Parts: sequence; C-alpha cells; structure tokens
Amino acid sequence: MAICFQEKKHIFTLQTAHSTYQMKVDDFGFLVHLYYGGKTAGDMDYLLTYYDRGFSGNPSEVKNDRTYSMDALPQEYPALGMGDYRSSALIIHNVDGTDCCNLRYVSHEIKKGKYHLKGLPAVYAKEEEADTLKILLEDAVSKVQVVLLYGVLEKEDIITRSAKIINQGDKRISVKKAASACLDFVDGSYEMLSFYGRHAMERNFQRTEIAHGNYVIGSRRGTSSHQYNPAVMIAEKGATEDTGKCYGMVFVYSGNFMFEVENDQYGQTRAVMGLHSDLFHYPLEQGQELVIPETILSYSGEGFGKLSRQYHQCIREHICRGRYRDQIRPILLNSWEAAYFDFDGEMIVELAKEAAELGIDMVVMDDGWFGKRDDDNSGLGDWQVNEKKLGCTLKELTDKVNSYGVKFGIWIEPEMISEDSDLYREHPDYAIQIPGRKPIRGRNQLVLDFSREEVRSHVFEQICAVLDQANVEYIKWDMNRSLADFYSMKKNQGQGQVTYDYVLGVYDFLDKLLGRYPDMLIEGCSGGGGRFDAGMLYYTPQIWCSDNTDAVDRVLIQYGTSFFYPASAVGAHVSAVPNHQTGRSVSLHTRGVVAMAGTFGYELDPGKLTKEEKEELKEQIRHYKEYAQLIHSGKYYRLSNPFSDSCGAWMFVSEDGECALVNVVMLEIHGNMTVNYVRMKGLIPDAVYEDSDTGRCYYGSALMEAGIPMPVELGEYLAYQIVLKRKPDEI
Repeated sequence: MAICFQEKKHIFTLQTAHSTYQMKVDDFGFLVHLYYGGKTAGDMDYLLTYYDRGFSGNPSEVKNDRTYSMDALPQEYPALGMGDYRSSALIIHNVDGTDCCNLRYVSHEIKKGKYHLKGLPAVYAKEEEADTLKILLEDAVSKVQVVLLYGVLEKEDIITRSAKIINQGDKRISVKKAASACLDFVDGSYEMLSFYGRHAMERNFQRTEIAHGNYVIGSRRGTSSHQYNPAVMIAEKGATEDTGKCYGMVFVYSGNFMFEVENDQYGQTRAVMGLHSDLFHYPLEQGQELVIPETILSYSGEGFGKLSRQYHQCIREHICRGRYRDQIRPILLNSWEAAYFDFDGEMIVELAKEAAELGIDMVVMDDGWFGKRDDDNSGLGDWQVNEKKLGCTLKELTDKVNSYGVKFGIWIEPEMISEDSDLYREHPDYAIQIPGRKPIRGRNQLVLDFSREEVRSHVFEQICAVLDQANVEYIKWDMNRSLADFYSMKKNQGQGQVTYDYVLGVYDFLDKLLGRYPDMLIEGCSGGGGRFDAGMLYYTPQIWCSDNTDAVDRVLIQYGTSFFYPASAVGAHVSAVPNHQTGRSVSLHTRGVVAMAGTFGYELDPGKLTKEEKEELKEQIRHYKEYAQLIHSGKYYRLSNPFSDSCGAWMFVSEDGECALVNVVMLEIHGNMTVNYVRMKGLIPDAVYEDSDTGRCYYGSALMEAGIPMPVELGEYLAYQIVLKRKPDEI
C-alpha cells in the first residue's frame, strides 16, 4: 500500500510515485508533521529540533522542558489555544466563551480505496488506484473530535486532505475556522504563485516572495470569485517551468475560501487552505458534524510545468465525471454575442442552418428565452418558455434545429431571482435578504436561498419541466452576481451558516440534475470565470473561462488558468470583432488559435461573415476536429510567459510523444523587430519530427534546445500553429 504506519515510532508514511509525506504521533499525543517533498526512505523525525524558544509557551505535560513548544513545532492540524501563535487550521468556540481545542491522537485506520465526502465534491478513484488514511484526534475536555482524512493516488503523485469536525460532547460548540490542509516547512526560502483578477480579466499570474508576516488571499463573495482562484503553488526561489521544487494546493470548493501563508519568527513557512473564517460561525449540537472541503496536494521536483500536468490529469480523470469526461465536446455556437436578448425562434433556427453548413455541432440559446426577459432587469426565477417571443414551442424550435443535424442547448441561471418576476411576487422570502434592511442588488437581481431545500425543489421542478419538453443536450449554468446579504430564513440562520450551506445546496441541485439527465453536458459559468474551481468541475466538466472573449486578453487569462486546470475544462470561443469587451480587432486565424486552447466554439452571427470568412471558418473547424483529442487529453506545456514575453506560446504533446501541436501568438510588434525563438518541450530527443505545413524535419532535441524562429512579419497579433509528427526515418 501507499500508506504505512510504523508502530514502534508511531510514524505515518504516505508514498506516491515521486513524493513522500510523513508525520508522527509524538510522546505527548500531538500529531506533528515531519516531511513533504521528493521521495525518500527512512524516518524523517530527525528533522525536528528542540530549543528553548523564549516567549513560546510549553504544554503542561512537558513540565519543565522549555524546549518543547507548539509555537515552533511543525503540525498536521494546528488548533487555536495551544500556545501556537501562527495561523491555525481550526478554531472552536466553546459554550463557556473560550476558543480552545487541545487535539490529541486517539486512533487511526488505513484502508484501500479513496474516502468520500457527504454532500461535497472530491477526488474519486477506483479501489485499486487509491488508499485512505483516517486519523482520529480528540479534545479530552470538550469531546470535540477531528477526523483527518488523507487520500493517496500513488501513480498520479496526488495526496488529498480533508477533515470532519464532530461534536461528541454534551454542549453546543461553534466552528469559527476550519481548514482541510496545513503544510509546515521547517526550512527553505519560498515564493507563492497565485492568480488574481476581476470580472472579464481573471487568473492573472502573480509571483510573490513569502516574507515574514502573514499573506492572505480568499473570497468573501459566496463564490470562489473572479478576484482570487482557490489554487496556489509554493515554490523554492529560482524555480522555473522545468526546474525546482514546488507544491500545489487546490481547494475543491466553490464558495468562500481562505489561503494563508506566513514565514514565522524562526524562518519556518506555514500554508493553510480552507474555509474563510470571515462570515463563518458554524454551530454543532451534540452528535453533529461538519465536513471540510478537500484540498488536493501535489509535489514536483521538476518545476511548475510538471506540477501543472499532474493537476491536469487529476482533474480530468479524477474530478470531472460523466459521459463527457473523456469525450470530445461538441463545437457550439452561442447566441449571446450574436444577438444578446434580441432574438426569436426564427433567428435560432437560422443560426442552426448556418452552423450545419459550417460544421458546427450545436446551437445554444442564451439568456432571454423565458418569462418576461427582454433585458437583465426582470424574469429570473420564472422558468417558463416564452412561446410568444420564440414564435413556437420549445419542442418545435428544437426539432427544427435538430433537423439540420445540429444539437440544441439552453442557458439557465437557477440561483437567481428578479424582483420583477412572478416567483418574487409569490415568494419574496425565497431571496436571500436581511430582515428589516433593503437588499443589496447585483446586476439588478437577488440570490435565491439555495440553502433551503424547498427553494431548490421549486426551481428544480420548473427547470425540469422545461428540459422535458424537448431534446436539450447542453446546459450553460450561469451565476451573475456575488452574495452580499448573508441571512437565511432556514432556522433564522445568520451569516455563520448560510455561506457554507448555500454552496452545498448548489451541489445538491447539480447532483439531482445530473441524476435525472445523466447524458446532459453542463458548462459552468459565473459571469465567465467567477466560479472556475475544482468543486464545480466535479459537476460541470467544462467552465466558461471568462466573459472576455478578446483573443489577446484570453492568452493571458488562459495562461493563468493552465497552471491547474486542463484545456478540456476551459470554455473558449471565437467571437466577433471589434471585440465586445475591448473593441480590439484581431484576425479570425488568431482568434481560432487562441480558442483552440479549450473546448472551442463561437460567439458570433455567421450570417454577418463574408464568403471568404466562412471558408476560413470551415477550415478552422476541420483543423480543430482533427486535433481535438490531442488538445483534450494531450500533455500541456507552457512555452512562454505572456505577462513578460513578447509572445504567448503553448503546445500539446500526445502521450506517446508522436505528435505535437504548437501554438504561438505574437503580442508585440516594433520597428526592425527582433526574432522570437520558441523552444519546444515534451518531445522525444532523438526522434525526428516533420512540420506538417512546410515538410521541414527536425530532431526533437534541436527543437527543445534551440527552438524555432518565428517569422518576422508586419501586423498586430499574428498567430501560428505548427503541427509536428514523428517520422520513422532519419533526416
């Protein structure tokens, strides 16, 4: 097994293909962390040091031994109240008003297979692919128990962590803070890679030195947010795409989160990932438990690129589920940027006709098909087909679309309600609002209280009644505002509970929807990339990457996204120019190259294209379909950093190294322009590759060491695609 326990020294060792994770129950029952990094043999407890650390408290059991302090020792799950003044993983508020939890080891269990989390998404695996370790800790006074869960996917170099907080005492407690993972490093100088942004410009790459002090990112918005992604890397200084030690922490959750990292007084580094402590105060009565969302850990000794590919495989094969997990997704044409709210059934049918002629697989009818919905100020919550607007029933419309050999999809926003809607007039209490206060609006809409089962059921029945009318094969699930009025009529819950219960309600809705329509392809969306996280990917195998479809901005957005998320999960489309978000005009070819770093589709009206543009689009679609499998499941390599380099470059390489698709977008042009050399990665060094376009042959080693010069041509934002195929003969 990948997990073993050394009885004599009480040491737990978790082994993956290239990493080792080790911890120990010490003589006082504390669970201390020993090591996480490159694969090692033997016991790593020699790394622990004990000195008299002035002003660092000592547990009573150690008596006069001032060298033993939780303020200096690395720990698996540090709780507030034990003399450790660093960031804690757990804060328990007791009925006597104290915040304290003294956790000691009680027992453990090792078994085959991967643990499951009730009501929450998590990494899954076949029984023979994973092992589970459960460690039970308890506070002897309050009888609060914590079950630490570790899942090991040995071949994938993945270790998952979660925790269950259980109140076994006879008095009510409140969980004020709870994390699923803590990493303590006893030495080293590290940097943090995080991904910040805003609506229409998400997941910008940021590299920050982990200095003395506490650095925090997170979300209080009720979603994982456009502003910070719940996934980070910790890397040794000097690490690159291909060299250096680095660690990843990915939170499998779609709501409020917090990541903290600090370099302490002794030069040690602690990183904690979990639920955000703001707007959180979760009560537990006797016998009740709280399950903390999972964190996916992974380690690479060969830089960011390898770590990214480990996460790509894990998310693609052990987070995403359903029929479309391994399938090439249909190329779709979305009506939004083609028409916005100004459409009827005839226009949707015309889009389908154009799609069929071009080779597009699906037409999606976006916002505006239901209730009183001709703009974004009304109608949300009234999920009845507006047959007057469409000029036909949904079935009639879908049948016409299908008659061209084109699939049909539809847009929904189930979590939202407009005040100008029949649902709000009938059930104003369904909206999240604080009694006695005027609501905070976003996009002139309110949020439905999905923490309440009766609210979810009402919306679910409406949407199913629509889906049952016709052959709908795709859903775009949108969510277009952040939460603000944190209150629920469910047991008069305040902000302390509703932030967590709301997200579990969303997961419950999605789970039921997939249970009823198992072959449905659902694409997640939240104003584009406002909820782009591993939690949503458990239910929706692709997510709209950003509402910004500008190809140049998308090079940056998709670069940041690639650090954790596979191309198969990235919703990316070619849109009309001038671009609706930036006003920039970029060639159809460049827009196509950029969109081929994702699921691929279109946001435009083909009827407005010239004959020449339509022919180019047909060739674009043919080219994408030829290499769609390589893009979906090939190894992804970043070849440049578009935030600092004059080009954006990336490539996909087949698992066997026989074929590669290289993509380059020029981001700068100057007078007397210098030459850009793009160096490849992931090829077989002694293999010969032929450029399918030019017929020129190269050794893999030459392409990786020296690269290929990009043409120096006049024009903005030129793009190039190079197909490399291995030849059996030598040059």
